[in-house]
Amino acid sequence: MEPKKTKIQQFWELVRFAAIALIIVVPIRMFVAEPFIVSGTSMVPTFANGDYLIVDKISYELGSPQRGDVIVFRYPKNPSQFFIKRVIGLPGETVDVNSAENVVTITNSANPNGFNLDQSFIKNVGGIDGHIVLGPNQYYVMGDNRSGSSDSRYWGPVDKNLLVGKVFLRLLPITNINIWPGSYKEPQ
Repeated sequence: MEPKKTKIQQFWELVRFAAIALIIVVPIRMFVAEPFIVSGTSMVPTFANGDYLIVDKISYELGSPQRGDVIVFRYPKNPSQFFIKRVIGLPGETVDVNSAENVVTITNSANPNGFNLDQSFIKNVGGIDGHIVLGPNQYYVMGDNRSGSSDSRYWGPVDKNLLVGKVFLRLLPITNINIWPGSYKEPQ
């Protein structure tokens, strides 16, 4: 039979457990993954208000965002706020948006005449038109709910240093749990 622990022993055991938990959890939260709760409807139907997500923070330390990635980033006009959007334009590209026809044209070195993005998953079109040439560390982002999204069409591109990470996992609602939610690959 194990001897009964005193209150001091119980206290130090709790302190030791908390310290070990902090040593494990804090680095993971700071450098590997971070929770994010969707607030608003700018990504409907892909994400709804209240969806609980886990953001992969390490991928963009090792590589760069790709077109179609759903990312979380700090809002360029107020870095204390976090936004979730889809990457549309990559560094060095020219992005032209015709919102009335839901056409986004990308011009880059591989496609000097431009190509139109396949956006068949977009159900709600609208907003404003735009034309922008992206700098070497800038990304053009848009919400999937085009008529209800404040995005690069309104406030410009997002610099790479504002990126938090790529959406890796949706945990809530339980009926929609999945890995790499919102992933969309353009048809070849």
